[in-house]
Amino acid sequence: MKKIIIFIMFLFVTPNLLASKITLTGTVVSNGQKMIGSRYMGYIKKVFVKLGDKVKREDDLFEMESAEFDIMKSQADLALEQTQVIVAFWQKRIRILQRRKERLQNKKNIVPKTELDDIEMMADNATTMLETARVAVKQMAIKAKQMATIYNYIKMKAPSDGVIVRKNIKVGDMVMPGMMAIMMVDTEDLEIDVSISESILKYVRENDKVKVLIPSLNYETKGKVKAIIPDANPMTHKIKMRISFDKKDANIFPGMYAKVIINKY
Repeated sequence: MKKIIIFIMFLFVTPNLLASKITLTGTVVSNGQKMIGSRYMGYIKKVFVKLGDKVKREDDLFEMESAEFDIMKSQADLALEQTQVIVAFWQKRIRILQRRKERLQNKKNIVPKTELDDIEMMADNATTMLETARVAVKQMAIKAKQMATIYNYIKMKAPSDGVIVRKNIKVGDMVMPGMMAIMMVDTEDLEIDVSISESILKYVRENDKVKVLIPSLNYETKGKVKAIIPDANPMTHKIKMRISFDKKDANIFPGMYAKVIINKY
């Protein structure tokens, strides 16, 4: 009789215990997905990566043909050098005129005043030309810097550590500005994306602690509700929830199936 009573109590208590937790399903996503493309039109000269490659920040991804950019960069550098030569010429000219003016001033009693005036006029003109040349140097320096920046975009580098998950280019392809060439994801900064119904909202709040399971790896860890986000489509009556968690050294990647267990209270 005692065993029957315990068994009946277990039947009533167990559903309550089970009902005190909610199990949700979600997907592991990267919080650092990057789509990399070209800012300029051109042909692909080299591709340094393939799908699945792990890359470090500043690693080369692909390189574009540089012949046209080489010409434009050389022209900009040459124009800068020419303006710098002009500045040096007028600086030297002003020094010569200044020395002539000083000599004439020492002999002002025997040198006609008109000659001294001519020297001063030439010095003023040279000063004006020097200022004009200096402005030109600044303009050419900006142009050369712009071309150097453009030239840097010929060889695209990884903006951060990550894994190549998509590659839309090969050698010889033409790329257009804004076209996605390579997609990479950060496999360290991972979160779990969960879709929940309105009825569950009363049980969760931001910063709540939850249990995270990755069934395929039999991996269990603690997580935290990072954000609760309204769905862009109000007709679905669904809410997005982002869970942050510590992957430690587990071999977890974006796209993996995950479970999130929250407590009812």
